[in-house]
Amino acid sequence: MRLDKFIGHATDLSRVQIHVLIKQGAITVNSVTAQKGAQQVGESDLITLNGEPVLLAKNRYLMLHKPSGYVCANSDSEHPTVLDLIDEPNKQNLQIAGRLDIDTTGLVLITDDGQWNHRVTSPRSQCKKVYRATTVAPMTAETVALFAAGIQLHGEKKLTEPAHLDVIDEHMALVTISEGKYHQVKRMFAATGNRVVTLHRERIGEIHLDPSLPSGKYRALTQTEIETI
Repeated sequence: MRLDKFIGHATDLSRVQIHVLIKQGAITVNSVTAQKGAQQVGESDLITLNGEPVLLAKNRYLMLHKPSGYVCANSDSEHPTVLDLIDEPNKQNLQIAGRLDIDTTGLVLITDDGQWNHRVTSPRSQCKKVYRATTVAPMTAETVALFAAGIQLHGEKKLTEPAHLDVIDEHMALVTISEGKYHQVKRMFAATGNRVVTLHRERIGEIHLDPSLPSGKYRALTQTEIETI
């Protein structure tokens, strides 16, 4: 890999800034002052910037407790995004694995591992998502049966995959789905003549939202959590 590309991946520095630092003699490769950004480097090379080692970051796997009012996008001209809550280098390389609506709160997974992201979001993975929903009208045994059978959503050709509705009280339930259609939970309730008031995602696959994680904060996933996907 080119030296300037290596440093660019490992830091927030632009290529122009890197070339200036090379000219200033601030970058070394194996204790030798670098002369060109095009110099080829490998994993075994020791690269320093102002005397400090520069290391390529490993893939990042983050759990974010999303607050209301943030959109799940890398950039948005009208609203703050979930990446605005992330303090990480090169965060433009991060991907949002499973998006939530602007007013939906709870668990969001963020990574720069594209294959892992695909396993989270691909319908083939059947990665179940669990939401806590509150509704305007009471939920009945008929609602539970409709969710279990699959619901015909407006504009969709096929029924949704069977969903599990665990009613906590008549206005609150845990909803488990294995798909990720646009506004799916809200649309499913709307199809039964009900309306969602609040929606909070508690789990994706076997990854549960950390109860100690405040709204708007994030943490790295544990290796065990990563390997469940």
